[in-house]
Amino acid sequence: MSTAIDDGVGFRSRRGPILIALMLATGLVAIDATIVATAVPSIVEDIGGFASFPWLFSAYLLAQAVSVPVYAKLSDVVGRKPMILGGIGLFLLGSILCGLAWSMPALIAFRVLQGLGAGAVQPVAITIAGDIYTLAERAKVQGYLASVWAVSSVVGPTLGGVFASLGIWRWIFLINIPLCLLAGWMLLRTFHENVERTKHRIDYLGAGLLTISLSLLILGALQGGQAWAWDSTISICVFAGGAVLFVAFLLVERKVAEPILPPWVVSRRLLATTAMISFGVGAVMLGLTTYVPTFLEGSLKTSPLLAGLALAALTIGWPISASQAGRLYLRIGFRNTASIGIAITVIGAAVLALTASTPSILLVAMACFIVGLGLGLVATPSLIAAQTSVEWNERGVVTGTNLFARSIGSSIGVAVFGAIANAIYASSPSGGPDPETTTHASSAVFLAVLVSAVLTVVAVLVMPADRKRSSDAPAREPSSEPAND
Repeated sequence: MSTAIDDGVGFRSRRGPILIALMLATGLVAIDATIVATAVPSIVEDIGGFASFPWLFSAYLLAQAVSVPVYAKLSDVVGRKPMILGGIGLFLLGSILCGLAWSMPALIAFRVLQGLGAGAVQPVAITIAGDIYTLAERAKVQGYLASVWAVSSVVGPTLGGVFASLGIWRWIFLINIPLCLLAGWMLLRTFHENVERTKHRIDYLGAGLLTISLSLLILGALQGGQAWAWDSTISICVFAGGAVLFVAFLLVERKVAEPILPPWVVSRRLLATTAMISFGVGAVMLGLTTYVPTFLEGSLKTSPLLAGLALAALTIGWPISASQAGRLYLRIGFRNTASIGIAITVIGAAVLALTASTPSILLVAMACFIVGLGLGLVATPSLIAAQTSVEWNERGVVTGTNLFARSIGSSIGVAVFGAIANAIYASSPSGGPDPETTTHASSAVFLAVLVSAVLTVVAVLVMPADRKRSSDAPAREPSSEPAND
């Protein structure tokens, strides 16, 4: 297969509207990951289901994570446009149904549908950005996309709280309707790709095995130690079932003509190391996102608003450094830029771990900001290095693998950090989250986050040296032929 982005005439003038549409679509996904949190009391009061409300988050994130590799591969087969429009459509349908949900089980099921749509939007949006922008421009564009997550981390909970306080929690989901329609309309009008249609054999069996196996493994990581004990029969069965199905998936992938997850994704050193880096980024990011608010609220009795603002420093630092990463990697290379970034990340994580025993909201905010600056210089160059190393028909798989590795790192990281915190809580005299115990538990978690950052240093160091590329080369040579939608 080959492809091209539209024709050369006026192409650059259309990239702005395309990027706006991608940012809008990404914003929908990002906001819905956080908007529900502050509205949970109102939702439970209206439709019940208090015991199962955590699944409103787990179901969404699980569906999003496991579907990423499948959508990423299909975007290389049938094109980016059908995949992202299909994802937006699925997300729109899920949002409408969530707004009409009559019970907690129904709402959870419709959140799964939303997650499946989100699984297409995020990786394909980042892939499209890699397609239409040059190597010199990609870092700034990735910074724009990262800034969407920064804004959403603040807007999401605030908007959810506003709707909940007005007694109209269903509009948390229904507000997505005009935004989805706008994003879809803008992409239909501005984004055109000329894909050479060839016959493909879609790996349905591999896709099914991958989805089910990863669902079980991530489910086990998310719910272990919470919904069930780590050594319980349920936990053992979930992990064993996921492992067996994943082995079956690997065996199937060795025999099919067009595997969902090609072996070269892990056999190429650059792609393997950048996936490992993304795994570490996910662990560090979710470790702080999950435990910083708990630490501040439990240790200092800080209000949820102030705790959220301290954590927001993390998401503010990331887009700032990500947008400037291009200036560095064009001069010193991807690996050297990522090395600087991971060093900054380690410093920030060390500040947080070493000062946790004497809690201070200003120190926490400063440490989070430093970690965010570091992660922006790690995640962006490593992702762009992976994208740049392949052609169009492999870029979707590479982007999806990188983002999926981040999701796995987040899931496993949260599970490990949760086990550490729960063990300290269980051994405390009070047996619960009193201020002193919360400080001890958070200190241990932040130390584990620091260890995760240090281990990521190894992945950065073994990342292969950069190949010389022209910084002015277009992301894809435009075709002189009209585009086919």
